[in-house]
Amino acid sequence: MQRVRLRYTKRGRLRFTSHRDFQRAFERALRRSEVPMAYSAGFTPHPRVSYANAAPTGTASEAEYLEIALAQPRDPEELRQRLDASLPDGLDIVAAVPAATGDFAERLAASEWRLRLDGVPPAEAERAVAAFLAADEIPVRRQTKKGMRDFDARGAVVTLGVEPAEPGGSDRPGSAPCAILRLVVRHLTPAVRPDDVLSGLRAVADLAPPVPAAVTRLAQGPLDEETATVLDPFAPDRDAAPAVSVTAGGQPPAAAPGATGQ
Repeated sequence: MQRVRLRYTKRGRLRFTSHRDFQRAFERALRRSEVPMAYSAGFTPHPRVSYANAAPTGTASEAEYLEIALAQPRDPEELRQRLDASLPDGLDIVAAVPAATGDFAERLAASEWRLRLDGVPPAEAERAVAAFLAADEIPVRRQTKKGMRDFDARGAVVTLGVEPAEPGGSDRPGSAPCAILRLVVRHLTPAVRPDDVLSGLRAVADLAPPVPAAVTRLAQGPLDEETATVLDPFAPDRDAAPAVSVTAGGQPPAAAPGATGQ
């Protein structure tokens, strides 16, 4: 059994696709592409697909990850192209690697986010960010699957800053002011999401954008503590690929799944 890890995106209007909707679309793409999937055991077998740390509905992303198990080996790049062609524009498979290492989910230790705040002057955003970073703790409240939870939005934030807005880069064009925040956050339990950070900015500095923020996950993976940057989680698999290809006559051996599955 071969395992392949895929990185996919949610762009444009497809950012409103729920995780369940994506699962259905992806399973249809597997059938259209005639991918030789391995299936779970039991009375109702399912394709062996493991999803890792999906972004919230309404959030765009350049860095979503999943892993599939194949009954027959396939070239990862050819597989990526076939699946990408079978998915709608906006749900794009952009990278594929053989699963040559384990513990993949543990590598997804942090995310980098871009938050576009239309209608917010950059100077106002900078004032709010400074107040946020100066706080030792910022309690926020959010509804979770386990009910209403109170937790600290500040502790998970590695970096938060304001960057210049690029001309014409908004999906809400106009001449109104705009601030863009760049956020790196650790994956803790419960997870601190961009909307929690926005709640924290509202709490400490009364920052309230007049329209909902346009949020994009730019990366997720291991966190480099020295540079506060999020690294490529596929790097260990790419580094191990030459050694894997030599074993078993060129056929990659099965690797332990690293992501939580269905």
